[in-house]
Amino acid sequence: MIMELLQSPLMQRALLAAVLVGITAPAIGIYLVQRRQALMGDGIGHIAMTGVGLGFLLNSSPVWMATLVSVVGAVSMELIRSYGRMRGDVALAMLFYGGMSGGVLLINLSPTGSNANLSSYLFGSLATVSQSDVTAICVLAAFVILVTLGLRRQLFAVSQDEEFARVTGLPVRVLNLLIAVTAAVTVTVAMRVVGLLLVSALMVVPVAAAQQLTKSFAVTFVLAVVIGTAVTLSGTITSYYQDVPPGATIVLLAIVVFVALTALAAPLARRRARVARAAEAGGGPGVPATRRPVESAGT
Repeated sequence: MIMELLQSPLMQRALLAAVLVGITAPAIGIYLVQRRQALMGDGIGHIAMTGVGLGFLLNSSPVWMATLVSVVGAVSMELIRSYGRMRGDVALAMLFYGGMSGGVLLINLSPTGSNANLSSYLFGSLATVSQSDVTAICVLAAFVILVTLGLRRQLFAVSQDEEFARVTGLPVRVLNLLIAVTAAVTVTVAMRVVGLLLVSALMVVPVAAAQQLTKSFAVTFVLAVVIGTAVTLSGTITSYYQDVPPGATIVLLAIVVFVALTALAAPLARRRARVARAAEAGGGPGVPATRRPVESAGT
């Protein structure tokens, strides 16, 4: 069954795209969660629809056109966030819904556009992942991985505390814009597999699931990427055999993992609390009080 799956050119492309999406979405998502911008991916997904529509209208690659429009939209979002005051949320709302409306209109105006094409970009579709899409996804994913790993210390600092990062001499504005651009690129990487309306969930849910068990940023990063890759591969394979939408399947699997890890985290937290209380009562870290006299007697 596995060999049959791997021999299909369609699934070879889909699985490669799924792995890259599973890596890149949590990799940038962890910084968005840290910055309390968990829904930024959703907003960029709305804006990317205009790029997809332009791609169909101009008979060019929807992926590359969506990347260009998403980057412009993400930079605009960051500038509104930085300089906007009371009406900043209204401006963002108009940007989001204007992007979605523009995309729907342009797709319907284009000679090659259709409701089927629109649905595949909104919710993902294995059958529409072409070789050119895979090439674009590989190039864009490489950029995301280089940024999120190569600049992880700087991005973590600016995501944790902008004022402190500014005092230490980091180019905060440039790093903020870089996070926004990387998030925009990630949306276009993921839209062929997960879909524009669901990509934000894959940026956030694996990170939230990993945070149930971990405290360290580095460990959370690694675990979130592992969870993201696992659910995208599992969802893609399930979609192939059960003929269900890949994006919805992947997101639901991610939520199941989150619920399972949350249920596991509660007893682990209680056990750690009992050990900590026992250690405090016994006068030493990590050693229950009932064992302290025995160890003392043996020394």
